[in-house]
Amino acid sequence: MVDYPTLAKTVAALVDGEDDAVALMATVACEVHHADDRFNWTGFYRVVAPEVLKIGPYQGGHGCLVIPFSRGVCGAAARLEQTQLVADVDAFPGHIACASSTRSELVLPVWNKAGQLIAVFDIDSDTPDAFTAEDADQMAKILKDVFDQV
Repeated sequence: MVDYPTLAKTVAALVDGEDDAVALMATVACEVHHADDRFNWTGFYRVVAPEVLKIGPYQGGHGCLVIPFSRGVCGAAARLEQTQLVADVDAFPGHIACASSTRSELVLPVWNKAGQLIAVFDIDSDTPDAFTAEDADQMAKILKDVFDQV
């Protein structure tokens, strides 16, 4: 399990004073990916055009390059601007299998300080039902603290 207080402090120290979104994404993806063995793929999909996400900094195997807001768990998180906590990706309508080993997924919307959706943060696990509401809440707090700098 993730030691969220330590993770939050570590990320905050690493990103202090940084306002480049890509640098922040790279740092968060790296730190979160190594925080828990449940996390097999950890990364960002950036909003690059209306209704279009494109892969950003990530850790793990290859991800999908482009995801429309209309498809998959990441698209749903972006379209609805709501966290998606998916215990079984095979049961999610329209799931995009970027990696065939993924069994569960947590995707959170990411806003800048102006309240604009700039990305979604995607965490995949090869374990079914790997994520909890606490994971979602704690990750949301970390993301807010980090991206309020942009």
